[in-house]
Amino acid sequence: MASSSPRLVRRVPFAPRGPGAAHVAGTHVATDTAAPDTAARHADASDADALLTREWLVTNGLGGYASGTLGGVTTRRYHGLLVAALPAPLGRVVIVSQLGERLRFPDGRVVWLTGEEREGGALYLEGAGRLREFRLEMGLPVWRYDLDGVVLEKRLLMPRFQNTVHVAYRLLEAPGTMRFTLRPLMAGRPHEAPVDHPLPADPVVTARTGRLEVALAPDLPPIALRMAGRARAAFTLDALHVQHLHYRLEGSRGYQATGDTWSPGYFRIDLSPGDDAVFVASTESPDVVEAFLPDEALAAEMGRRSMLLDASRADCADPVAAQLVLAADQFIIQPATRVADTARAHAASEEARSVIAGYHWFTDWGRDTMIALEGLTLVTGREAEARDILRTFARHFRDGLIPNLFPEGDQTGLYHTADATLWFFHALDRYERVTGDTALAASLLDALDASIEAHRAGTAFNIHVDPADGLLVQGAEGYQLTWMDAKVGDWVVTPRRGKAVEINALWYNALRLHAAWLDAAGEGERASRAAREADRVAAAFNARFWNPATGCLFDVVDGETGDDGAVRPNQVLAVSLPHAVLAPDRWAAVIDTVARELLTPVGLRSLAPGHREFCPRYFGDLRARDAAYHQGTVWAWLIGPFVDAWLRVHPGRLAEARALVEGFVPHLDEAGIGTVSEIFDATEPYTPRGCIAQAWSVAEVLRVWHLTGAEGERRPALTETGAQDRGGRP
Repeated sequence: MASSSPRLVRRVPFAPRGPGAAHVAGTHVATDTAAPDTAARHADASDADALLTREWLVTNGLGGYASGTLGGVTTRRYHGLLVAALPAPLGRVVIVSQLGERLRFPDGRVVWLTGEEREGGALYLEGAGRLREFRLEMGLPVWRYDLDGVVLEKRLLMPRFQNTVHVAYRLLEAPGTMRFTLRPLMAGRPHEAPVDHPLPADPVVTARTGRLEVALAPDLPPIALRMAGRARAAFTLDALHVQHLHYRLEGSRGYQATGDTWSPGYFRIDLSPGDDAVFVASTESPDVVEAFLPDEALAAEMGRRSMLLDASRADCADPVAAQLVLAADQFIIQPATRVADTARAHAASEEARSVIAGYHWFTDWGRDTMIALEGLTLVTGREAEARDILRTFARHFRDGLIPNLFPEGDQTGLYHTADATLWFFHALDRYERVTGDTALAASLLDALDASIEAHRAGTAFNIHVDPADGLLVQGAEGYQLTWMDAKVGDWVVTPRRGKAVEINALWYNALRLHAAWLDAAGEGERASRAAREADRVAAAFNARFWNPATGCLFDVVDGETGDDGAVRPNQVLAVSLPHAVLAPDRWAAVIDTVARELLTPVGLRSLAPGHREFCPRYFGDLRARDAAYHQGTVWAWLIGPFVDAWLRVHPGRLAEARALVEGFVPHLDEAGIGTVSEIFDATEPYTPRGCIAQAWSVAEVLRVWHLTGAEGERRPALTETGAQDRGGRP
């Protein structure tokens, strides 16, 4: 399965130094060429960091994915070559966790390509140590190995909207025919379950014409396995329980780190130079799996990705923009686990669409989706999907709120959020301004009316307007309702109960947008009421939130312990939103303070370093990590609002604004290759942490990369603010 000439190739830097050695970003991984009869070798784990800390990701548009490390070692519970997105109540399930890949030379020598780590720290990286190149071709991973003159290339893809994976191998150079053996290792556990989750008790293996069928468990669909190539592949039934595999990242995060897998047997095929072999695993029906030959599936996926680049508003002649456009594609999904959403959408001749907030462990979250919508869909020219996303979430309005998140394997959402709904107003406005489609907001006006009224009167979780000043109050015991939502057991780390700065900036923005939509609908009296309410909010905001002691804004006022003067990034939204609530004469002071205290090359810190609760590193078990999550940890998505606000203060200075996001360019070659991480440590070297691929991180970096380039300058609709409010004064 060879690709045609791809338009975008991203090579991860390698510098081989002689036979039997590979360099990955300066890290030396030696191989033992003095022991040719050894099937695997023990490596110093400290030498292999570059192979084990950088990860690849491929998604299928359903929420399913394939992911692992460059070295092939499974270090997370979430790693797998086929993590299928199955209808509720199953959710995402690790089907094929790994492939045992073995190449036998004509002289009888054997080399294992796949690395593994065993309990006790024994790390095996024989083939991975001879990895000569890792690259992304149009976002899809390709490995090239040089095994003492034998050159083998491997690539992986998941056909769109299928729980299917293709892993293709091509023997490029060899002294003769090589025997290639491949053993699928299977798990059948929920992807968020601990790695010691019990294996299926009685798997059943059945031979079908052209494929093997494995019934792992009664509640899982049968899994089809097959191997195809010019030469005929054979399968040997040899069930094996592989024990004591070590998942190092799980251990470092305070979770169970040792687990087992099961294999039904192994495939074998003889390869001559130029030959291909393709392994296919799928939970789909045979008709779906066999609809494409592997070469056809690759051509179709490459063509789809080329169309994404062609359709994008971003300048995809720029490799950074092009890579981010392909990274954005990974998050836009048809929510396969929620069949009810699909049924409701199809009944209205629409498509259900949503956004996975982050890989590997997030589902779709309302807040993240609305913040990311502009970068993921509008910058990339995917307006129809933007509309479908907004309609999908609009169907879930309840008590004036959209869901905070949809739990794994569940049909219904959880609503404990004070800001997701206000971000919905913002996302709808961005959609309307970019597309010119006013019909969508008009069709949703009843829901928007009900939402505003629910906020005025008081809705769930004590979200309500304070009648004394019109500001929005939020906070319920035991809940974390803002985006700073870390919680460990009953401990809400940053409760921020009271009047939070960004919640009120978003409330003001929503009121202004609501007034405009009412006016467009001919509801002049109600529009005037909303505008007067917005004026009142702006006056109260500017009177209450300015903190002369810090020269910026309070994070929370009228909170449980009074006014919170911690310097946090949330205040940026008072300047950056299209309808900015803060008076313009205070914009520069806020942005200067945030730049001095919070700005890093990869986003904004969540707390200024001088604060007593500042945490420089996000590391350790769940409690330690959540204690640091919003107490200094850098968030990539915040670079978007910051650049918007900075350009408000320094209009037209695009080159300087572009410099604020250039720190993300080298990051595309670390952590999740070709994508942007969720968070980073708060101090140098700003180590990436959390999810390796986060929707709002990619979306906001792409959006401001586009905004600060020539293409962004020519397309003002993406940053147009309309009738700009000046702190409540037209």
